[in-house]
Amino acid sequence: MHVEPITCYRPRPERAAEFAAPPYDVFDRAGARAYVEAHPDSFLAVDRPETAFPADHDPYADDVYARAHDLLASRVSDGTLMRDGTRCFYLWRLRAGTHEQTGIVAAFSIDDYTNGVIRRHELTRGAKVADRARHIAATCCQTGPALLAYRDNPVLEALVEAAKAADPLYELTDGDGVRHTIWRVARPAAVESLRLMLEYVDRAYIADGHHRVAAAEQVCREARTAASERCSGAEAYNYFLGVLFPASQLGIGAYDRVVADVAGLTEEELVRSLEERGVAVGPRREAPVEPDARGRAGMYAFGAWRELAFEGPLPDDPAAALDASLLQERVLGPVLGVDDPRDDARLSFAPRTSGVAELERRAGTGGVAFTLHPTSVGEVMAVADAGLTMPPKSTWFAPKLLSGLFVRRVNHRESIIDGTRHAIEGNKE
Repeated sequence: MHVEPITCYRPRPERAAEFAAPPYDVFDRAGARAYVEAHPDSFLAVDRPETAFPADHDPYADDVYARAHDLLASRVSDGTLMRDGTRCFYLWRLRAGTHEQTGIVAAFSIDDYTNGVIRRHELTRGAKVADRARHIAATCCQTGPALLAYRDNPVLEALVEAAKAADPLYELTDGDGVRHTIWRVARPAAVESLRLMLEYVDRAYIADGHHRVAAAEQVCREARTAASERCSGAEAYNYFLGVLFPASQLGIGAYDRVVADVAGLTEEELVRSLEERGVAVGPRREAPVEPDARGRAGMYAFGAWRELAFEGPLPDDPAAALDASLLQERVLGPVLGVDDPRDDARLSFAPRTSGVAELERRAGTGGVAFTLHPTSVGEVMAVADAGLTMPPKSTWFAPKLLSGLFVRRVNHRESIIDGTRHAIEGNKE
């Protein structure tokens, strides 16, 4: 892979905890507004600038993106953000309970993304990509990192562990109790060692952040068109901001489904329809079903839980063999009439972090909820390697990266956040 160290704006250590924020896409509009009201100095105000406007204001209006630029500029001028002009790698460790993962913060090649060295497993939605692309264009910065995975490399991980012997740059705990520790790798020999070892990573996988990467690719494509022959390929817009983790360290939680109604079926009709489509249905039970193996699911309907098992041989297609796909093909589509899981308003999704009690509440007396076994990192890689995509909301990677700790400049213009103009040299912002 082509991976480079970065220069960036980052918060002063004493302000990092109040400034760093959850990623923009874990909130709906009301949730983002409530978070910003409770944390007015957080980066989410920059990431979701529509929160500064009335609730009926168009969130995609030009003045919304201009607001993101102005808020970012104010965080530079008031000293919250400082410019780190040394080309560095950073190491980011996340601890949640007994879980721990450490990744490398860097700039990753857009060309590696377009030619399949960096692989994807999700479809993206045009409106969401356009929103993030306009945000990058307005701020001239990439403000949220993508989470990437690679197959474990003991030599690379040994270099990472050695660099963690230094004093950390940041240590903070987020609202979910996750402990974030970040080290700055600036010594030229250490930077070059990491860069060279990253060249031996033959491929990486987008775990979380498909829309961020697609938006960076769109901005890059437009910048290359505008620059024409003046584009050398080394400009900052040719790379996107990401954090690369060993696959074995990543944690994936379950992503469950709730359908608002049972399509007019009685309990007996529902059970019979499922069995006719190769789904074994267990007896009614009061205790929730949280599957501990592939090929099984839980169903809450008519005030009781049942265990489901998908019978018969699995498809050879790694995407079609996923539990989320089997649920869609055997249950949601043919039995409950949810033919398009991306657009059907009757279907909603919930990470298991919300708890099964929340699923019961959302299903109520007239709906139905399904619990699924978490997708594995290996399944994600197999789908990506086959050039396929997963059903929507198949993975919930946790813990989540924070936004605002690294703000990476990718372009310059007359109105820029630090009030000065200077040429881009190589991958420097």
